[in-house]
Amino acid sequence: MATPTYEHDADGCKFIPATQRPDGTWRKPRRIKDGYVPQEEVPLYESKGKQFKARQNTGLPVGLTPEIVAEVKKSKKGTIQPIPGMILNVDKKKKKKKSGVTEATEKLAKCEITEPTFSSPPPPTAPTQLDPIKRLKNLRKKLREIEALEEKISSGALKNPDNEQKEKISRKNEVMKEIEILEKSSK
Repeated sequence: MATPTYEHDADGCKFIPATQRPDGTWRKPRRIKDGYVPQEEVPLYESKGKQFKARQNTGLPVGLTPEIVAEVKKSKKGTIQPIPGMILNVDKKKKKKKSGVTEATEKLAKCEITEPTFSSPPPPTAPTQLDPIKRLKNLRKKLREIEALEEKISSGALKNPDNEQKEKISRKNEVMKEIEILEKSSK
């Protein structure tokens, strides 16, 4: 839609003249109040923070006097010294960002892989059981599971036991011996 042209009537008031719609009907002329600004002409809202940030992006420190700022803009040297010993770089050159792949390959190129050297292996330690009561409880549970497996096989409910089940049954004697040892030591 084109920006409407305003006309003045005999009283001096603004109005938008009547226009024809695409279907052939006519719109009424519209009176415009004093001070009205059409939406297209309203400047975009800019928050205070955005305005402050725009003012800060001059590359100069905040609070610098306008005379020094004017001097810098005239000289266009790139560096100024408003305070002795202080160097400010006005010309900021943007570095090209490396893509993730090239960055990763560079980091990997710097890495070295070396074969570790081990000293003598630590002496083997016997498995220390902190609580013999817990160990005894676990062994009795294993014994019950083994006996339940044997019952299933003898009753015919389990015709072809797996290799793991066969191994479990073969360890029955070891479990019983360990239970006896723990019972003797706890008494």
